[in-house]
Amino acid sequence: MPSSPANSDLPVQAEAPAGAGLLDALQHQVAVFARRAEQTRLGGVGQARNSMDRAAYLLLNRLDLEGPMGVKALAGGMGIDSSTVTRQVAPLVDGGLVKRTSHPEDGRAVVLALSPRGLARLEEVRSSRRELMARVTEGWSEDERESFTGLLTRFNLSLSELMAAVAEAGPAS
Repeated sequence: MPSSPANSDLPVQAEAPAGAGLLDALQHQVAVFARRAEQTRLGGVGQARNSMDRAAYLLLNRLDLEGPMGVKALAGGMGIDSSTVTRQVAPLVDGGLVKRTSHPEDGRAVVLALSPRGLARLEEVRSSRRELMARVTEGWSEDERESFTGLLTRFNLSLSELMAAVAEAGPAS
């Protein structure tokens, strides 16, 4: 076993790959962020705080930004399977936040749309979360906010692409 020149009784650690320290710090900070995000649900401040779970927020937000769509299109756009969307959207329909309508060209197909109640609720939550983000980054410059948002967006896109490639490759043999 190799030994350290300074103390021959202590084993020398295997040399870490270049950048390992930085990558270790990155994975640690991502884990801390995930824990903090789950603890707060990034729910914002005020009455709307913690009042909408992540899945509901992402579904409502996508329907607002992209308009009515079918379950398959919604699932594809979010990188999840249709059964997950169906399960997640059911309580939103029951709560009157999303409405199911017939597809205009194919009456057999179902289209999901944000209801007026859903839009109002989404705006409450967005406002609360916007205030939270303002508070968290209060001492940041606009350039720092833009840089962080750009890097976080890039990170999320890279992670999404990697997960899609892994899913496409299928299980390892």
